[in-house]
Amino acid sequence: MFVSGATASVADSSAPAGSIAAYGNTEIQTVSVLKALAASLERVNLKLSDVVQLRVFLVGDPDKGGKMDFAGLQAGYTQFFGTKEQPNLPARTTVQVASLAGPGLLVEIDAVAARPH
Repeated sequence: MFVSGATASVADSSAPAGSIAAYGNTEIQTVSVLKALAASLERVNLKLSDVVQLRVFLVGDPDKGGKMDFAGLQAGYTQFFGTKEQPNLPARTTVQVASLAGPGLLVEIDAVAARPH
């Protein structure tokens, strides 16, 4: 199953719309995106353990001098992959991009999952 790129949900509705503060930093956005990915997979009876590939697109974080926050990505990612409960590690590509579909978004992830036999 191919899952289209997903972005974060608003984390702080009191922050200015379309701001990084509204969506959160890279770690917060990564957690939001992976929760959405898990929900998409569950709708078709798949789990995060069925994910075989992730493509991660990170916008440079202004608080990190315009560099992608790979440590923030890892802090969110390791809550879902490589854990005692879910030890699988999919193949992953991470690239920095100039921007995403909406202002304030720092993370977009698409996935490929395989149904076990």
